[in-house]
Amino acid sequence: MSLLPRTAGEFSSAEYWERFFKKRGEKAFEWYGDYNKLCGVLHKYIKVKDKVLVVGCGNSELSEQMYDVGYKQLINIDISETVISHMNQRNAERRPGLSFQQIDATETPFEDCCYQAVLDKGTLDAMASEEEGPWLQMSRVLNVGGRYVCITLAQESVIKLAVEHFVKLGWAVRLHCLQNDTQSEEEDSFALPVFVLICTKFRQPMPMPILEMCLGEDGTPTRFTQVSELLSTVREHQAYSVLRKRLRTGTDVTSNVSLTLCHVKTGLPRYTLTVQDCGPGAKVPKANYFAIFIVPQGSETSWLYSSAEGQKQLASSANFRRLVIVAMHRNQEYNNMEAVQSELSPMVMDLAPPGMPLKHQVPFLSASGDLGWREVVSTGVSDLSGEFCVENVRGEDGELYRRLVFLSNTALIQSESRLVSPRTAGHKKKGKKKVKPTTPSAVPSSSLTVDTGFLCCEHHKRMVAGLSMLRINAQQKNDDPASVLLIGLGGGGLPQFLRDFVPDITVEVVELDPSVFEVAKEWFGFRPDELLTVSIGDGLERITAFETEGRLFDAIMFDVDNKDNKVGMSCPPASFVEVSILQKVCSLLTPRGVFILNLVCRDSLLKKTLLERLKSIFATIVSGDVEGEVNQVLLCSKGEKKMPDTTNILQSLGQAGKTLQSTLGSNKTGGNCNPHIDIIELIKEMKIV
Repeated sequence: MSLLPRTAGEFSSAEYWERFFKKRGEKAFEWYGDYNKLCGVLHKYIKVKDKVLVVGCGNSELSEQMYDVGYKQLINIDISETVISHMNQRNAERRPGLSFQQIDATETPFEDCCYQAVLDKGTLDAMASEEEGPWLQMSRVLNVGGRYVCITLAQESVIKLAVEHFVKLGWAVRLHCLQNDTQSEEEDSFALPVFVLICTKFRQPMPMPILEMCLGEDGTPTRFTQVSELLSTVREHQAYSVLRKRLRTGTDVTSNVSLTLCHVKTGLPRYTLTVQDCGPGAKVPKANYFAIFIVPQGSETSWLYSSAEGQKQLASSANFRRLVIVAMHRNQEYNNMEAVQSELSPMVMDLAPPGMPLKHQVPFLSASGDLGWREVVSTGVSDLSGEFCVENVRGEDGELYRRLVFLSNTALIQSESRLVSPRTAGHKKKGKKKVKPTTPSAVPSSSLTVDTGFLCCEHHKRMVAGLSMLRINAQQKNDDPASVLLIGLGGGGLPQFLRDFVPDITVEVVELDPSVFEVAKEWFGFRPDELLTVSIGDGLERITAFETEGRLFDAIMFDVDNKDNKVGMSCPPASFVEVSILQKVCSLLTPRGVFILNLVCRDSLLKKTLLERLKSIFATIVSGDVEGEVNQVLLCSKGEKKMPDTTNILQSLGQAGKTLQSTLGSNKTGGNCNPHIDIIELIKEMKIV
């Protein structure tokens, strides 16, 4: 039998509640919780000696229990004649001083300022369609210093109306969020948390709104300046409660649930939690219910921790029914692993899978046993891309790295370079000897330099290897100077590597964002000169201008990301691979020229369409996929339409790669860094599209 209303209008009608209580009969209906759950907050704001008006009392036992503990001045009103008659009969002998009256809360007959408290348990929610009607009455009957205490689910349309009403009156507004006990949750319990709204009446209206939120009965109040801020926090708690209910009552291997935990005092994001369930067919040990994996600081953007595929792989290897992957945020301090575990333990237990025994020991896992290390060295704001930060991190290999990250997409590293100290610069690592972790505090940031010979991005290595395509054309000498046009600067690692280590090359870079150019020079050691020039402007406009000028390049590289991360292709923007642009790119290439495209596309249909488009314009396309990542580097050769067979192309490319490898660094005139790249191996992994 369904006892919940079908529409909001029905929810506030007298007829609905008449039917409701007749169906309910003698059984008390404890809307949003009983006295045991609510007494802590009620005793905090309503004194035993107060004269209290209880609106919409229903057949709840709340007034009876309050009467029994000493509240003797309780006047209960309800719109239902049936329930008032029943409650008077039920309490006539045991509680003769407990009054129940059939009164509409929007038209109360009581005198002004005659109550110290008005208690509302669910009536606000039921009468939302009446707008300010009931609250005008409650405002009128309350004395100065009196409180309107409302127990509610705080649906936004309801709570917004109430809060704005009392703020307009100049009252103080406070909300308590009462989370359900996770160990006693029932299948049919409310998924939403119960809130207690307390509005306090002052003699003179407050000039500035007093808006506060508390977690639990005794939580420290968090102050807000705008109603919208308070409502936003309410939504966050509601979303978390719904998520917790969902996770504690079922598992879903297909979903990738994520939530952010914020610092209580500052409100800043502190942890991001991703919940990953193993599939129903997984052979998980019986005792492996649940585990928490702490991602080291600086590693959260790696494929294993940031991508859905990587997280599933991590959960599978951990072999627990549910794995919660925890990433730490920038500009937050974390003392040690033990402190983080202690901080997370109360919260993450809310996310345990169904069926986990009480007091089950939940293990904390990590990749290295420590929290990693991160140091933000600079922050700024780009007019084009928003807030950004430059940070130093220690990688899982023990080396130090510098990164540029735009805060609008913190899962993406915009640019990255390896850092070296003066004593290690110029010494190339040999073999696969385990690297001893660097102690960041022992190496001042000012003494670190960027290793220009080390390309952190795997797709950059394949783009460099793609220059071997220039050497398979027998009509030109292998040592002819090469000109490169690169769209997208980033930290400048790729163009600087080309200038420093590829012989007889000139590089012209077009960068849209002047802030990126300044960051590259200040923090990534970028040094333009006559062989490496940068112009600020729109890449597409420059391509059109170059075509008008009759400019030609031996290689054109696209390494530019899409700011709109909602589309299936995050690199490059769709406008860069339209047919008209690709045709212009082809026309700008010399006869031996090659177009090198860094492609990041998760939409298989979109990728297929793009490849067909490229095949219609370029003679040969070679692909260099990045293992474990979505990146795919495409080498598009202008060449002749009649190319040799696939085997010959790859063999010729391999020979050209050996030549390029042997000449790397031969033009170097100074500096301490050497090229760390194996072009021969990279070409072996390439294939014809």
